[in-house]
Amino acid sequence: ITSVPSGSETSKWLDAHYDPVANLYTFSSCIGKISPYENTLLDLPTGLVSFLMDQHEPRTPAIAVASGPFIYVYKNLRPYFKFTLPPLEVNALEQDVWNQAREDMIDPLSLKEMLEGIRDKADVPLSVRSLRFLMLDPQDMEAFVNLHKAQPIRRQTVITCIGTLKKNMADEDAVSCLVIGTESKDVYILDPEAFTILSKMSVPSAPTQMDVTGQFDVEFRITVACRNGNIYILRRDSPKPKYCIELSSHPVGLVRMGKSVVVGCAQETLQGFTQKGKKLWTACLPAPVTTMGVMDLPTRGFQAVLVGLANCEVHLYRDKNLISTIKTPDVVTSICFGKYGREDGTLIMTTKGGGLIVKILKRTAVFDDRDSAPGPPLAQSIRLNIPKKTKLYVDQTMRERENAVAMHRAFQMDLSRLRLAAARAYVKALESSLTPMSSSLSEPLKMNAVVQGLGPSFKLTLNIQNTAACRPVMHLAISFLYDESLYSMRTAFFKIPLLVPGLNYPIDTFVECLSDKGISDIIKVFVLREGKSAPLLTAHINMPVSEGLALN
Repeated sequence: ITSVPSGSETSKWLDAHYDPVANLYTFSSCIGKISPYENTLLDLPTGLVSFLMDQHEPRTPAIAVASGPFIYVYKNLRPYFKFTLPPLEVNALEQDVWNQAREDMIDPLSLKEMLEGIRDKADVPLSVRSLRFLMLDPQDMEAFVNLHKAQPIRRQTVITCIGTLKKNMADEDAVSCLVIGTESKDVYILDPEAFTILSKMSVPSAPTQMDVTGQFDVEFRITVACRNGNIYILRRDSPKPKYCIELSSHPVGLVRMGKSVVVGCAQETLQGFTQKGKKLWTACLPAPVTTMGVMDLPTRGFQAVLVGLANCEVHLYRDKNLISTIKTPDVVTSICFGKYGREDGTLIMTTKGGGLIVKILKRTAVFDDRDSAPGPPLAQSIRLNIPKKTKLYVDQTMRERENAVAMHRAFQMDLSRLRLAAARAYVKALESSLTPMSSSLSEPLKMNAVVQGLGPSFKLTLNIQNTAACRPVMHLAISFLYDESLYSMRTAFFKIPLLVPGLNYPIDTFVECLSDKGISDIIKVFVLREGKSAPLLTAHINMPVSEGLALN
């Protein structure tokens, strides 16, 4: 026994066994909670599960291994049963052209042309025989046809994933049905004793992973991750998916945590969803996901998700909170947690290099619910306690539903009145020159006026600014309009220099009050373009009352 290199969480785990040259190259779907033994398979496996087939004593679980179109069932460490998937429908046109080839009515080149036309247009795919024939060189076609033309055409699918479903009880030692996903986009539920097909469902794409919960005779949910990057949820008495979860990247891991579904995605994220497909949370990962599993300790009421990463780490998550990290000497490719021998908390992992790691959870190990990764606090993910709908709320909802048209019209009327009030306020602001801005889009100008003095002499300062982003303004002039019986100005007309964007240009002039009656008036200011009579900008200046009389 070789000790495992120490990690950041060695205080919670006992290093039971580590064999770096065990030559175990497998994935999580091909690991089950069974006693160790060895048996040779005829083909590469795609999945393995342990299940109870019957109520006979002793209650020894059987092993189901999916490989190609077959399921090999082992009981008491010996082969027990072999289940074969039902053949698929054969394309009628394909069958017809092969019958013609068998009767020597067409040559191999004509057969190739006809099969290519069927492949491009037919709804039913071609068989493996026809696809292999289309890949051959012309000199090899005749020999292939002579070898296979007398044999019947078959279309056979293969198994892509496998799971188990309790038959009628939720007990741990209850009888379970087999659930299999196939390359032909079908999901089958098999009887545990007769191995007949109890139910057949279909999904839009070939399934790659699945998670099953419930009982077949009561209610169940089958969560299927498919090759098109979506996750579909199948329910009892529904041959088509009930809900669909659309992901931003392909799923590489799928487990169920209570009433939520946890998905590991190819874009280095871990996402949680409800059973109806609503996203609950997202956690960013430091490396790509290699495998996922569930850590379930019913005796402690503890459940978490084990996530193997490509950076030689295994992270333990509760919801989106990282609560533990295990360092490994190599990248973990498969992971399984459960009872092994007399230990309830055993973690078995295989690595990319074929190594085997066995860890045992200490009985004194405690996992904190706090998130050990940097980020928002745990309280942020706690759902708000939203109160139940009151009778007043329900009555108000019914009133709004019954009077929707009248309420919408009233809202539109109030909105029109608000717009009218805003337009009137804007016009009033323009007329009173509260914010003198140019109304011409071709000349973006801003101007304000400052009057200084107690009278009868006043200093009038105009601050002009070009508000354009980068275009200068030139060839402008300023003109004043006032009551000549009340005021006199030294200069009533100015030429404005070139205005650089963003700079403030002050222009000063002096105003003399000619009246001794204590009255005041408005002086109008116009900004014009040279040679044009229409002003670009207009301002009204309210002159203060003069406290003296100008001397002539």
